[in-house]
Amino acid sequence: MNEEIDSLKEAEKEIFENDIATDTKQRPLQRHHHSDGNLVAGVVLVAVGGIFLLTNLTGLTINNWWALFILIPAFSNFKRVWRGYQANGRLTHSTRGSLTGGFILTLVASVFLFDVMTWDIVWPIFLIILGINALLGSWFD
Repeated sequence: MNEEIDSLKEAEKEIFENDIATDTKQRPLQRHHHSDGNLVAGVVLVAVGGIFLLTNLTGLTINNWWALFILIPAFSNFKRVWRGYQANGRLTHSTRGSLTGGFILTLVASVFLFDVMTWDIVWPIFLIILGINALLGSWFD
């Protein structure tokens, strides 16, 4: 009986070693993935730095610097759109909603930051963005 147990242990050991050898050959090297927070934070910092550089080079003034914080959820929406597009290969209902939200938040932040457009010009643009979203929904769903 001990001989049978020993032979079973040897057979199990060989199977285990073969599984490990084939598993390491089939599995590609994994790269480190950065968290989503790092990606959003990096994009926001680059955008804020770019805006400040633009204001220093062109003389364009930022009236309400706090409006830069509106860009954080806007970039988060754009990231969600990109991930959804990569996963599905097309714009789905939720990705179109995120895209629309990102454009609207970016427009609101631009109005507050640069003060070049008035709200009587902006609200029709909101309607145009929502209309384009509805059209995309009717064409691609």
